[in-house]
Amino acid sequence: MKFVAVTSCPTGIAHTYMAAEALEQAGKAAGHEVVVETQGAAGSTPLDPAVIAAADGVIFAADLEVQNRDRFAGKPTVDVGVKKAVHDATGVLNQAIAAVESGPVADAAAPAAAPATPTTKVDPNASVGARIRQWLMTGVSYMIPFVAAGGILIALGFMVAQAAWGETGAVEVTKVTVQDLIQNFSVASGQDWAALLFQTGSAAFAFLVPVLSGFIAYGIANRPGLVPGFVGGSISVAIGAGFLGGLVTGFVAGFLALWISNWRVPKGVRGVMPVVVTPLLSSLITGFLMFVLIGRPIAALMDGLTSWLNGLSGSNLILMGVLLGAMMGFDLGGPVNKVAYTFAVTGLATTGLGADAVQYRIMAAVMAAGMVAPLALAVATFVRKQLFTEAEQENGKAAVLLGLSFISEGAIPFAAADPWRVIVSSMVGSSITGGLVMAFGSGLQAPHGGIWVLPLISNFGGFIAAVAIGTAVSAAVVVLLKSLRKQPTVTPAPVAVAA
Repeated sequence: MKFVAVTSCPTGIAHTYMAAEALEQAGKAAGHEVVVETQGAAGSTPLDPAVIAAADGVIFAADLEVQNRDRFAGKPTVDVGVKKAVHDATGVLNQAIAAVESGPVADAAAPAAAPATPTTKVDPNASVGARIRQWLMTGVSYMIPFVAAGGILIALGFMVAQAAWGETGAVEVTKVTVQDLIQNFSVASGQDWAALLFQTGSAAFAFLVPVLSGFIAYGIANRPGLVPGFVGGSISVAIGAGFLGGLVTGFVAGFLALWISNWRVPKGVRGVMPVVVTPLLSSLITGFLMFVLIGRPIAALMDGLTSWLNGLSGSNLILMGVLLGAMMGFDLGGPVNKVAYTFAVTGLATTGLGADAVQYRIMAAVMAAGMVAPLALAVATFVRKQLFTEAEQENGKAAVLLGLSFISEGAIPFAAADPWRVIVSSMVGSSITGGLVMAFGSGLQAPHGGIWVLPLISNFGGFIAAVAIGTAVSAAVVVLLKSLRKQPTVTPAPVAVAA
């Protein structure tokens, strides 16, 4: 049979592409053809209409709404979450085969074409806790590209500044104003290039909180939530409430927009509701709440959090590294992992940070810890092949690159097959790495990149040592636990006795 598939995950970074590869491999193993369109953070190349027309069935492995879904109208379809395809691609493929064998789907039941809009997937029937997580992840998924671009540009600016100014470069580059840069920029000046990189990164970072707030509101109220969400996030930045304020305004703006959108109004007013009334009233109320009532307490809380972080030292800092490392290794790209990562990246947006700020050390600990699990499983498959299936050995080869690139999800195929052994070993190694990074004093101003942003890591020798030690420990633990696993006993066949 021939199948087409679409994969997407909230962040569009790892699960999107892992699910695509898993479906392709499952199809190949079963003798079927699976062609996948990945709708990830890097954008997507639409499937050829001829390929869709020739397909027997369609697989949607997506945690976001599939873009241009009407292309697949009339085809037998299976719709699952992206993690289902990563963990059980064969099972998903079998569902698709069963759907094809059940017969075609009537064209009348196909969804109508919808205009291109930002994607999200919030299940209205999910529990309150699940929906809150989905709303948050919608905001985080759209925020991450701004964080990655801005953070790496700022870090590159600091690196060039230190080469151009010397040891004080990281301070001097922040004193160059936008006006100075515009009027005096010289292609031959390293200082001007440093300022250009820094200012461009800062401009990208300025969107961080508004985007987080705007797309949380969008997840709640759809398009009506965008304007008040972005406005609330901008106000949060202006009054110093930071990302905590952005989280609050995202929910406040979303529910306000949802409430106003559902008002029963005269027919003559309906046309102006989405373009005038809803954005006007929801933005006004959100602004009033932030400026007058809740903004100042949140800003005070943010100041307190920043002061507390800056006051951490010694054993307290190491304990924080251990905790964040354990969180990164617990669910390998899941909610707990994302909480630790979001805590780290939002800390980078704090203004006025010194070169040795605690926030940079937190980011280094989180990234190092997130690299450990896939690297450790890869090492384990190389050292003790007999403990792993042939498929896991192949996954181990891919996990090397994923681990080096700080994609914790590279360990998911192993965790799906043997959850408790993999998770225990991952948490042990990742927590050790997080604590060691803090102890060694490594810092990182870029929010992603793994080994590829090594020049942006202060004390990169300590960083590499921490990752290596954590990887070795985690690999040793998983090998030990798998070696102690009770092997299935084989009952000998009865021996026939001649009469």
